[in-house]
Amino acid sequence: MEHYFIDNKNLKSNIKKNTVIINNLEFTFFTDNGLFSKRGLDYGTKVLLENFDFGEKRSFLDVGCGCGPIGIFIAKYSTNNIVDMIDINQKAVDLCKKSIEYNKLSNISVFKSNGYENVKKKYDGIVINPPIHAGKKVVYDIIKNAINYLNENGEVWIVIRKDQGAKSLIEDMKDIYNFQIIKRDNGFYIIKSTI
Repeated sequence: MEHYFIDNKNLKSNIKKNTVIINNLEFTFFTDNGLFSKRGLDYGTKVLLENFDFGEKRSFLDVGCGCGPIGIFIAKYSTNNIVDMIDINQKAVDLCKKSIEYNKLSNISVFKSNGYENVKKKYDGIVINPPIHAGKKVVYDIIKNAINYLNENGEVWIVIRKDQGAKSLIEDMKDIYNFQIIKRDNGFYIIKSTI
């Protein structure tokens, strides 16, 4: 079975425009076949965005951005925010560029990267909706290695379902991060991780 993290160039395209409102902020992103949550904003991401605390953070990395709703929301929330989005899937990168242009955003960029291989700087906040179907090793590598791309006092925000390993993730990585569960909603955990 193929998943959204596999760049299938033979998959028929069916691009759809999605406009959503989160915390009174309207933004638009495009989805397509072969990407996570192709029908629109998934519930876990919605809960994450509704509970995300910007605080003093000004630079952000959206890891495994997919069709880009997290990064687009953060960039549109404030033009003072600088946002990078990365994904292993070229279709995701191309759709994010389309969404950036549609939303007329100049404080955000997107580029292809397998994990952090093409990431060259550090951020105040890293946001991850991990590719669960890629397997535990991939998910853990993404979350564990985020620490290397954080500025001092940086935070890693994660959305993960309880039945997809939220509690074991917290237990397995407690030697790296201090975890705080920000919200539990319909089986989803919103987790803030600090060093």
